[in-house]
Amino acid sequence: MVAQRQQDTGRDEPAVPVIYLSQLLGSPIRDERGEKVATLRDLIVRLDPNEPFDRVTGIVARISRRSVYIPWEYISADERGALTLRIARVDLRPFERREGEMLLGRDVLDKQLVDIEGRRVVRANDLQLALVDGTLRVVGVCVGGRALWRRLTGHYGKPAKGERVISWQDVEGFAVRNPQVKLRERYSRLRELHPVEIAHIVNALSAREGAEVMAALDDEKAADTLGELSEERQAEILEGMDEERAADILERMGPDEAADALAELPEEKAQSLLRRMEQEEAQDVRELMRYSEDTAGGIMTTDYVTMPAHLTVGETLQRLRSLDWKPDFLHYIYVVDNEQSEHLAGVVSLRDLILADPQTPLTALMERDFKWVAPDERAEETARIMAEYNLVALPVLDEQGNLQGVVTIDDAVEWLLPEPERHRLPRLFA
Repeated sequence: MVAQRQQDTGRDEPAVPVIYLSQLLGSPIRDERGEKVATLRDLIVRLDPNEPFDRVTGIVARISRRSVYIPWEYISADERGALTLRIARVDLRPFERREGEMLLGRDVLDKQLVDIEGRRVVRANDLQLALVDGTLRVVGVCVGGRALWRRLTGHYGKPAKGERVISWQDVEGFAVRNPQVKLRERYSRLRELHPVEIAHIVNALSAREGAEVMAALDDEKAADTLGELSEERQAEILEGMDEERAADILERMGPDEAADALAELPEEKAQSLLRRMEQEEAQDVRELMRYSEDTAGGIMTTDYVTMPAHLTVGETLQRLRSLDWKPDFLHYIYVVDNEQSEHLAGVVSLRDLILADPQTPLTALMERDFKWVAPDERAEETARIMAEYNLVALPVLDEQGNLQGVVTIDDAVEWLLPEPERHRLPRLFA
C-alpha cells in the first residue's frame, strides 16, 4: 500500500502525499464554512497486530478549554494536512483514553523506539502519515536531524532526499509510559531476533524499557538474552520486572548465570526471587552463591550429566535420549560409582561415547586419570589448567571426591583476560 523502508534504504518515496505529525499538532480544525472551531491536540490509533500501518481512529481536539474526542469519520483532511469538521455538533465530555489506544504525540513523538530491521534503538523525531481514500495511516518514523530542522522551521512539503525514515511496521514502541497501551502483541517481530541482537537493543534502553522487552519474550528467549548482558545490567533488568516473571526467567538460565545475576541484587530482593523459583532450581543457585566469584566454585555450573558406572555405552545413550532435562553444555559424561553416589569415578567424552560399540562397558571407556579442582581453587588457576590441558570443561570435587559442579571454558576463559576485558566474550555454550 505504501513504501516500506523509504529514503534511508534508497527505495522510492511513498506513492501518496506525506503529512507529518508535527505539521498537524496544534493546527486549526475548521467547519465546512472555513471557521476555526477547534485545535488538534493529538491523533489516536488503535493498535492492530494484523495491520502493518496503524489507522488513525480519532483525534483529541481542544474546544473551549476542553480536550474532547472526535472520531476520525467526522473529520476530513486534504493533502496539505488541513482538517475539516464535517458535523455541526460534537460531544464535549472530557477525553478519556480507552484500552488499546495510543496517542501519537504523547506516546510516540520524541520517544525511543526499536528499529527491528536495523536492530537498533531510534528516536522518533517525527512521524509520516499517509491519506489513502479518506483514511489516515501511520507509515513511517523520521529518525534523522532533518525532521528536527523541519519542526523548527515549519517548512513542510516533499520529503527531503537522504532523510532517514523507518517504516512503521519495522518499529516497536514501549508501553511503560502508558500502562493502558498493551503492546505485547507488537513485540512478535522483536521475538524473532537472535538473543545477542535483542541484548544489544536492551543495552541501549533504560532499565525500565529493557525490563518491558524482556517481559515480552518467552522464558527461553528471555533467559538467553539476559545471559548476554553484563551482570550489573542483568540486575537492573530483574529489579524492574514482575518478580514471578523474573523468577520464571531465572529458572531457565544456567544455575551459574542465575547465581551471578542474583549476586548483584540487594540481598532482600535476591532472596525474594529465590523463594519464587522452583525449589530444585533455587537450591542449585543457593549452593553456587555460597562461593566467592573468583573461585572455581563461584564460576562452576551444576548443569552436567552423571551416569552410574555399571552401564554399557548403549544403555548410557538410551538414558541420555530419555532425559527430561538436558544441559546447554554436554561435552562430557561424568561417571559415578552408582545410582545414589556423586563420587566421580571417571570421565567420558561424548565423542568417544557415540563412536564406541554399544556393548562396551562404560568403565572400559572412561578416563580415570582426569584433571579436577577444588571449589576454593582460584578462578585464574582453574582457567590456566584448562588452557594448559586444552579442556573444555573441568570437574570441581570436594575433599571426598564428590562432584560439586563443572567449570566450562566460556566461564573460565574470562579469567585469562585483564579485568577490563572480562564479560565481553561471546558465550561458547549457550
